[in-house]
Amino acid sequence: MTSELDQLPDRDAEETAEWQASLDAVMKHAGQDRAAYLLRRVHEHATRSGIVLPGLLSSHYINTIPASAQPAFPGDIAMESRITALNRWNAAAMVTRGSHLGLGGHISTYASAAWLYEIGFNHFFKGKDQDGSGDQLFLQGHASPGIYARLFLEGRLGEDRLDGFRREADGNGLPSYPHPRRLPWLWEFPTVSMGLGPLAAVYQARFNRYLHDRGIKDTSGSHVWAFLGDGETDEPEATAALTLAAREGLDNLTFVVNCNLQRLDGPVRSNSKIVQELEARFRGAGWHVVKSLWGEAWDPVLRQDADGALVRRLGEVPDAQMQTYAARDAAYLRKHFFTGDALSGIAAGLSDTQLTELFGNSRGGHEPLKVYAAYRAATEHRGAPTVVLAQTVKGHTLGPEFESRNANHQMKKLTMAQFRHMRDVLELPIPDSALSGDVVPYWHPGEDSPEVRYLRERRAALGGPAPVRRVVAKPLAQPPSRPFEALQKGFGKQEVATTMALVRLVKDLMRDGETGRRWVPIIPDEARTFGMESLFPTAGIYSPDGQNYEPVDADQLLHYREAKNGQLIDEGITEAGSVAEFTAAATSYATHGEPMIPFYIFYAMFGFQRTGDQFWALADQLGRGFVIGATAGRTTMTGEGLQHADGHSHLLASTNPAAVSYDPAFAYEIAVIVREGLRRMYGEQPEDVFYYLTVYNESKQQPPMPSGPSVEEGILRGMYQYRQARPGGTGPRIQLLASGTAIHWALEAQDLLQERWGVQADVWSVTSWTELRRDALDADEARLRGEPRVPYVTRALADAPGPVLAVSDWMRQVPDQISQWVEQDYSSLGTDGFGLSDTREAVRRYFRVDAESIALAALDQLARAGAVDPETVAQARDHHGRQG
Repeated sequence: MTSELDQLPDRDAEETAEWQASLDAVMKHAGQDRAAYLLRRVHEHATRSGIVLPGLLSSHYINTIPASAQPAFPGDIAMESRITALNRWNAAAMVTRGSHLGLGGHISTYASAAWLYEIGFNHFFKGKDQDGSGDQLFLQGHASPGIYARLFLEGRLGEDRLDGFRREADGNGLPSYPHPRRLPWLWEFPTVSMGLGPLAAVYQARFNRYLHDRGIKDTSGSHVWAFLGDGETDEPEATAALTLAAREGLDNLTFVVNCNLQRLDGPVRSNSKIVQELEARFRGAGWHVVKSLWGEAWDPVLRQDADGALVRRLGEVPDAQMQTYAARDAAYLRKHFFTGDALSGIAAGLSDTQLTELFGNSRGGHEPLKVYAAYRAATEHRGAPTVVLAQTVKGHTLGPEFESRNANHQMKKLTMAQFRHMRDVLELPIPDSALSGDVVPYWHPGEDSPEVRYLRERRAALGGPAPVRRVVAKPLAQPPSRPFEALQKGFGKQEVATTMALVRLVKDLMRDGETGRRWVPIIPDEARTFGMESLFPTAGIYSPDGQNYEPVDADQLLHYREAKNGQLIDEGITEAGSVAEFTAAATSYATHGEPMIPFYIFYAMFGFQRTGDQFWALADQLGRGFVIGATAGRTTMTGEGLQHADGHSHLLASTNPAAVSYDPAFAYEIAVIVREGLRRMYGEQPEDVFYYLTVYNESKQQPPMPSGPSVEEGILRGMYQYRQARPGGTGPRIQLLASGTAIHWALEAQDLLQERWGVQADVWSVTSWTELRRDALDADEARLRGEPRVPYVTRALADAPGPVLAVSDWMRQVPDQISQWVEQDYSSLGTDGFGLSDTREAVRRYFRVDAESIALAALDQLARAGAVDPETVAQARDHHGRQG
């Protein structure tokens, strides 16, 4: 077994062997515990004695794999160098051409990472032609121009498409970053929202194991690759799940961190070393770490390091200074790096060109042999995930104006003179005549060229094109009607919370012989809160290690049971991890050709508020499934107070075009909505949407579904009349619109208005304010196209007399979404402001949404319309309690 220590000088190999033999003897005669104790004591003593040792979690600032241990390279380096050079050129050309239109783009990231991708594409990344899954590639968003350039060389994109970079309005352009929704035949994973890609990659690797362990698909051949920048690792999400990956032994996962030592504005770590920091962080989390820092030019130089002075110097130079070295001449290097007799002696034997090559070009991430060795070590390692820390220069090959410059992230184009320099550096056969105009040309060697044939042969050997996204039609059979009918019949006199009703429905659907096994219940450590503990012994909690202990509640009916083939995913206290897992399951229909039905249930307050960016990534990735905001509303969480009171998640969800949001009031509404959701997302013509349902923890009577053909349509479209005013009434009329738990306050207010104040009120159940609004927006758009259509909400209320008063357990902006399409006078009540702790009754009175407050607001609205005497409003205010 080789290690980075093999590259360090050993001035007395015999003494080293004696120390090793002594340790072997201790292990043999006293055991491993004694040996470990002695090593720790020696390390502790050395530290106290002032000996500078690398931390136990870090190694020297050199390559992990010595040159002597590098595997033979299986490809044609000269050929791959020409291919990489072409991709560099075309990526820079594409961005520069677009920048002349003011579109911008990023050049320097791919310039630093080109070989990190090319070695993967030529030797490691498996396509989908063999098993339909292949490898999953989470590519660094800012490197996308290089991927487009490669597709151009392959023949998968033409020049016209490259010129469509960042020009998507006509539907034929290329998105700036990996966006599956914009380019669904290519990109699988959106990654430019930095930090989310690494997190999603961990859970994708974990979900691959889940599918395999449950016998749904053999994913043993799939490997997950996540490419990220060293600056990106400062995002909390980027490293949030490292211990999960190590704990579950996800050796099907490799992170490749492009350590160009720069973030967007300057050095990642100006006064320290990001590589060493990351090595310690990943090792501490239990990952296998491979460092590829220096290129071949460093190998003979390091062999001259007789006393370790060079290795020590490399370890002590901070990153910002290392970045400066890459941009300075040989004289500067001799003066500022090669200090002292030992290092000066090494530098004396090197030419100026050799010196500048060491720091300017010879980085491990820029050389195919070094990158191949690192990837080979990563894929062959077993029992833990691997991170490859590859050192590069940002802007490599783009010229001195770009390389290692703080501003290069914002530099969007090259001048023609810079292109000529780049052409010479890359040794491309582009004549000066092609570079004499105002527009730099793309360069393609021809369809039958050796470069294109080689590239295509390598991809064919690895299972076809990559990246690629494929969707094979595989509609799921619709479940039987019985579980839905049970909710539609109601619960009689029994009071049931809508959360419990929904959970009961899902549990029944999971028992279905055909589709039941495809449900993926995901819970962030609140199963008992949501009444889902009955799934513990039946479905089992997924654990790749099974259950190697006796649970404390083993003698109970609803005991805690983990299993390797468990269906329930209880993530622990991590909403971010839960959404990442949900996304992997929600896109399995494309990633693996296996449609799954994820069901993610959480405290509503901690959904769109805490992980909203991930829900946008879910939408971008075209995910499908059910997202459940349980214990919803601002006034239903008695005693929990501000941080648990959700009065705004529907407003946040309404901003996401892929989120189909509902706020059902009754169990039968849930049944209708879920059934339609299954049809829309998993039927013959599946839609790329996901459903967001809010349900409540307040137990109420659940009536049977009213009869009539318009009820189901109204539930799905967003509203229907639930209860008319009592027949024969002659007083003023008002329409009460209510969603979710507010329907019960509206019904009480209906009785108060009729019995006490002689006002006739009709009550409407609004299942989705957002769907009503979207329908109305579509109608407006149709009108502008000359295709007049009346919005559903306008038609539904067309013959409803009197003004409209809307109420919900959400802030007023939620029901106000539809106000402009309601022709009657419109007003709303809601729970604006911070939540607070108290009884439900007290909190609802505080927010003025209880039945008495609704009745008062209705009378006030009627008085302003001249239908009620203002004195009546004053009397109601005194009768129902003064409102502030």
